[in-house]
Amino acid sequence: MLNWLTALAEFLGLPGVRPKAIPEALWQSTLQHYPFLAQLPAADRQALRGLVGRFLLRKEFTGAHDLDVTDAMAVAIAAQACLPVLRLGLGWYDDFTGIVVHPGAMLARRKSIDPAGVVHDYREALLGEAMHGGPVTLSWQDVAASGESAERGHNVVIHEFIHKIDMKDGAADGCPPLPSRAAQAHWQEVMQAAYDRFREQVAMAERFGAEPPWMDSYGATAPAEFFAVACEAYFVNRERFTEDFADLTGLFDRFFKQK
Repeated sequence: MLNWLTALAEFLGLPGVRPKAIPEALWQSTLQHYPFLAQLPAADRQALRGLVGRFLLRKEFTGAHDLDVTDAMAVAIAAQACLPVLRLGLGWYDDFTGIVVHPGAMLARRKSIDPAGVVHDYREALLGEAMHGGPVTLSWQDVAASGESAERGHNVVIHEFIHKIDMKDGAADGCPPLPSRAAQAHWQEVMQAAYDRFREQVAMAERFGAEPPWMDSYGATAPAEFFAVACEAYFVNRERFTEDFADLTGLFDRFFKQK
């Protein structure tokens, strides 16, 4: 796994030395498989390539259930994970090292208590999970399909890594760390209004058969999930996302320094 990264490891801790570039054929194959990356401006693609190289030096990939995480898989995950921090820097991901890749969806044990006080144990199918201070877990089946699912605004890698950004201040609440209280208040005001509209649209579709939202309805379950789902769509299908959430496009442009 990651044979070409063995050479890169020699550069760790050596100031002034740049890591080797990702092999050209591997990088071009990644761009071809994920069109939303290929559509980036040339300067952004070049910057992303360098960031991916540094990301791979800092993270450790583990395949679950005997999955062999190949070079192509690692670069694909890294490229999508680095997209949100292209202008923010890798410091946003410095609270963890491990990335666990499952062949497909994973079953997680869950426990809930209903209003009557009855405890329910159940299993939930997950496409990915981000733990505060811990690893990111991903379903490779869904990562591999991200090129096609971009049309629907879906991207499991971006979703989970946005959770990491959200949790940078210790809380997964749909509001990343911001420079001032005023900035935080503005963020929450804009996000809350968009979240309320989205929840209403989901409710109308589920209860009365109205047209369902374009974005994944999972975003209606909590502010943190809405932030992650919205960012998926923003990064992989900006034009379509802006049709529904022009206010969030402006908000995200400023935070992610896209403009």
